[in-house]
Amino acid sequence: MAVTVQKKNASGSRSAQDPAPAQRKDKATARKSTGGRAPRKKSGAGGDNEDSAHAQPARKKRYRPGTVALREIRKYQKSTDLLVAKLPFARLVREISEDMITSYGDYSTGGLRWQSSALLALQEATEAFLVHLFEDANLCAIHAKRVTIMQRDIQLARRLRGGAAASFLA
Repeated sequence: MAVTVQKKNASGSRSAQDPAPAQRKDKATARKSTGGRAPRKKSGAGGDNEDSAHAQPARKKRYRPGTVALREIRKYQKSTDLLVAKLPFARLVREISEDMITSYGDYSTGGLRWQSSALLALQEATEAFLVHLFEDANLCAIHAKRVTIMQRDIQLARRLRGGAAASFLA
């Protein structure tokens, strides 16, 4: 039931269009909170945005910091395959062995030949050594109440191992 009040305008006649002063919507009504964020406003006058010339492409989903890292950790802990590509590792081994040979003076003209099984065994041992070293370095970082591995963590891990691994520290 709408109550209308007749007002007198300048000519003295009354208008039946104005609502009663008690029913005017001058103040904003209280609404339930949506968790601190306002709903997103649609750009433009509404309708289809497909025709608009400045429509932006859909953004790629962004995960929270650390989510992808944890997913990668689980992935690599499950897998047993090699982590370093075979060909670059073989190139590195050949380069280092070539440098060792030329520095000692033996086999300076011929070089060394490597069997693929020897390179594979060397790569398996190298990756096992590095994974174990990073596990120990991670424990050192956690002990220091950090989550980031630093150079000093790796040095401490090698020193605590003792033996030949500690002799290369300078």
